[in-house]
Amino acid sequence: MTKSFILKEYIFTFIFWLVLAIVLWFNFQSTTETYLAMTQAAIIAAFSFTFTHFLTNKLLPKALREKKMKLFLVQLVMVIFMLSMVFSVIFTYLEVEPKDQLPDNFRDHLPFLWKGFYMSLPASFLINGAACGIKFYNEHGRIERDHILLQQAHLENQLKLLQDQINPHVVFNILNHIHILMKTDTQLADFLLMKFSDILRYQLYHCNQTMVSLDKDVEYLQNLVEVEKLRWGNELDVKASWEIDNKKAFIAPLLLVPFIENAFKYVCRLPGHNGYVKISCQEKDNRLYFYVENSYSDRVTYKKKDETGGIGLQNVKKRLKLQYPDSHDLKIETDHNIFKITLTLMLSEHHEQYNS
Repeated sequence: MTKSFILKEYIFTFIFWLVLAIVLWFNFQSTTETYLAMTQAAIIAAFSFTFTHFLTNKLLPKALREKKMKLFLVQLVMVIFMLSMVFSVIFTYLEVEPKDQLPDNFRDHLPFLWKGFYMSLPASFLINGAACGIKFYNEHGRIERDHILLQQAHLENQLKLLQDQINPHVVFNILNHIHILMKTDTQLADFLLMKFSDILRYQLYHCNQTMVSLDKDVEYLQNLVEVEKLRWGNELDVKASWEIDNKKAFIAPLLLVPFIENAFKYVCRLPGHNGYVKISCQEKDNRLYFYVENSYSDRVTYKKKDETGGIGLQNVKKRLKLQYPDSHDLKIETDHNIFKITLTLMLSEHHEQYNS
């Protein structure tokens, strides 16, 4: 809890008991002397505070943590009875001129004590009940806040883990492309190195955010597609269209990367087959329409991986479930040696960030 919250709680507690003492004093002074009424009110408020403080600050939080509310109800009844006994003693003996002359024998005082005890039960119940109600409300709110913060931290850790599972794979592929081209075409390798610099800059400075600008993320995807096109050259027919107009739209970073990676990784390149990859990314009315299609062959061994979605697709499914639980529609289809992915996504209009 923050210091301001603790200070507010202390101020509220002080005001609560001060008001109770003043009410008791006004009530007592109508039937007894002023200084005696003040003494009675102070003693009752002090004992009430001691009992209820122990009840609400020790027993109640423990019962909530350990989920032993039945035991707490028993403890509450015991505290009410004990406080009522204290009230009875005060009302019976704290009088300069008692209304009823007490007998000399203590055993004959018991009827007066029992009468004071019964009359004190409602007041004791109200005092402890009000204090426990306030404390229960505060404790329940604190537990709910802690639970929400724990869920949020767990969600961020899950997202970070899924995101980190993507990044090394992308970096490895690009570095491997550059390594091969340096032996055959240094000019093309130099161009890819510049592309890799842009990709790495994006990962380092933007992917620690929960939401990034859609046009920046699409620019990152364009660089990936450009690298793949240069890598495969005439071996693959690659067509990509990008239509992003809304500069204020935001999306989870690297969410779409596995779809593009899988398309190039598992595209059919067998002799006699026309290998191709089609990509369409369109933003309209704050919705993203993303489509990826690639050729495949039943003879390729990776088909079994596609049936389960592969690691990359499993990750992106988890991320969609976590970040877009009710605002996405994902379809994965295979039909006549064609693998298709269609994603419709409701985009965000705000920017969020957390520390990595």
